[in-house]
Amino acid sequence: MFENYQKDHFFDEMFVSGDHDVFDFYQPLRERFDRLSEAELSEKRRRVDHGFLEQGVTFTVYGDEQGTERIFPFDLIPRVIPDAEWRLVEQGLTQRIIALNLFLHDVYHEGRIIKDGIIPEDVVKTAAHYRPEMLGVQVPRDIYIHICGSDLIRDGEGRYLVLEDNGRCPSGVSYLLENREAMKRAFPGLYRKCGVRPVDQYPELLLKTLQHLSPRTGQTPVCVLLTPGVYNSAYFEHTFLARKMGIEIVEGRDLIATDGYVYMRTTKGLVQVDVIYRRLDDDFLDPAVFRPDSMLGVPGIMEAYLRGNVALANAVGTGVADDKVTYAYVPDMIRYYLAQDPILDNVPTYLAWKADDQKYILENLERLVVKAANESGGYGMLMGPSSTAAERAEFADRIRHTPRNYIAQPVVPLSRHPTICDDMAIEGRHVDLRPFILYGEDVEIIPGGLTRVALKKGSLVVNSSQGGGSKDTWVLYR
Repeated sequence: MFENYQKDHFFDEMFVSGDHDVFDFYQPLRERFDRLSEAELSEKRRRVDHGFLEQGVTFTVYGDEQGTERIFPFDLIPRVIPDAEWRLVEQGLTQRIIALNLFLHDVYHEGRIIKDGIIPEDVVKTAAHYRPEMLGVQVPRDIYIHICGSDLIRDGEGRYLVLEDNGRCPSGVSYLLENREAMKRAFPGLYRKCGVRPVDQYPELLLKTLQHLSPRTGQTPVCVLLTPGVYNSAYFEHTFLARKMGIEIVEGRDLIATDGYVYMRTTKGLVQVDVIYRRLDDDFLDPAVFRPDSMLGVPGIMEAYLRGNVALANAVGTGVADDKVTYAYVPDMIRYYLAQDPILDNVPTYLAWKADDQKYILENLERLVVKAANESGGYGMLMGPSSTAAERAEFADRIRHTPRNYIAQPVVPLSRHPTICDDMAIEGRHVDLRPFILYGEDVEIIPGGLTRVALKKGSLVVNSSQGGGSKDTWVLYR
């Protein structure tokens, strides 16, 4: 299956540089796939796709004329991560989420990191998701980001780098869990032989994380998942997680806030809600405080939250840490709050609000990746090497007009992984990794994460809305 595989000049997750040998931890996988015929592999893929279709494992593409609901593309060659490598990732992510939470508590209280000149005040307070309503507010357990998905990439040397942090409403964990079940059905013997660490404990850990936030003690907390509704791109995930946790999934109309408390409407009357895992942004949460035209939220929910009578995961105002300009300062946060060097480095980042950086960006647009500070999903981005002169001119105007809103980074040659293409040939495709971090009584990181793969040849964009797919991620016990 792999005899015609080309590594080219990229770091390859499976194949050792300079020859056609694989890393030791990939050897069982190679042996198993080498015993497969093309027809057998095609049949396994057909069964997996059919299973996803039957179970409704889909995502939504907004503005697509061909229809919105799609099966999430899945590749049958899993990514394998040995234990020692994963421990380094775990340590780096734990360090990072602790620092981010200390930063959020600080900027909404004492503001020491601003006073000490580590981060400019304007960077924080002009962030699109900075919430002055949260100044001085004590959030449950002093935790702001309870669920985080930090995107990791590997460069040409195989080093893990953090590409961005997703601390508002990170999605994708349902696909991680469904991918695992699909692989266990498709390759049960290989899965057992490799000694793969399980991931199916995530819903249980997520529920414990939510329950840890409950303002009421002495009874089982009432937790709900608040969804924008069936037209949201991640609605499958919302229903999946609520079902797995055994909690109610609700929309704004199912909740009522009165007298400083939040209640859920049920056939037996109103039931007080303790914790809300909300999958909608701050802007839509409470029309009485944020966007008055929002039909998705609950009027009065912020009053209950500020009184401490209901907990929200993630906390209101966490978007400051999501901001791509703030991202550039996370290594400084780690040194400032923890007195440690970062275990996982950032991608080098140029900030357009700095005069020297802006000059460099504008002079080198054809060689850089330019990103808007608060866009996601591969939108609001310029891939310099593949851009047109007109696109570069447009982004140059945007940068000059709103420099605070843009960063730029060098094009990192993302690592590649063998991937089954449409003609059943196996070729290298670029990948990233989104691990999922839970911060409750302890920091828990699910072994592995969602490996996203750019299915288009040569593409560096892994987002599903931009033509990307996913792989199962196998973290080994050894």
